[in-house]
Amino acid sequence: MSLLAIDDLHVRYGAIAAVRGVSIRVEAAEVVGLIGVNGAGKSTTMASIVGVVKPVAGTITFDGQSLIGRAPEAILKLGIAPVMEGRRIFPTLTVQENLRLGAATVSDKVQIQEDMERWCAFFPVLRERLGKPAGTLSGGQQQMLAVARALMSRPRLLLMDEPSLGLSPKLVGEVFQLIQQLQELGMTILLVEQNVRMTLDIVDRVYLLNTGRVEFSGMPDELRARGDVERAYLHGAATTAKLVG
Repeated sequence: MSLLAIDDLHVRYGAIAAVRGVSIRVEAAEVVGLIGVNGAGKSTTMASIVGVVKPVAGTITFDGQSLIGRAPEAILKLGIAPVMEGRRIFPTLTVQENLRLGAATVSDKVQIQEDMERWCAFFPVLRERLGKPAGTLSGGQQQMLAVARALMSRPRLLLMDEPSLGLSPKLVGEVFQLIQQLQELGMTILLVEQNVRMTLDIVDRVYLLNTGRVEFSGMPDELRARGDVERAYLHGAATTAKLVG
């Protein structure tokens, strides 16, 4: 049984069909990429997983439990932590306060302190700025904070939605290095990205979405070998990522 299973998912925004029959699998300790150009349905699929958007049809199960109809808070308690597009940190709160908010579902104070120490060791720049307002961090540092905050809940599945969006090329490289480090720790990650080439370098498997449908699913090398897909979709996605990076 897959850790995350999405079957025949359909999502509409009024008359617009944003997701049309998407099916996805994520296994434990696997990094899965979800790629495609703007409007392909990637972020809508992610929003459906965390309960922000309600599908009109299809199923989403996590470790055998249905996520359909659950509130985002309940989904977080099941072990799914999102790092949503735009980072969404609290700029006026300190780095430490932001991290503690990530542990809002955790009642064990010892565990919270242990996790605080663990992730501050993993992200030394956050330790140096624990008492500083999060808004004073650079874009790359804020992305590290967003990830560390999500990890404070000890998730079994980390959802990352466009983590490189709006960052300079140097910082984009740092973000992908971070994802690889989490991968080495055995973290299970579903990664939504427009930076296709870097995504294909690190993921175990990949899904290509186009106009709300799964156009391809398989290994990164298999997708690279498909020249028609490369020309039709990947070039456009990579160009978009370069422009916003």
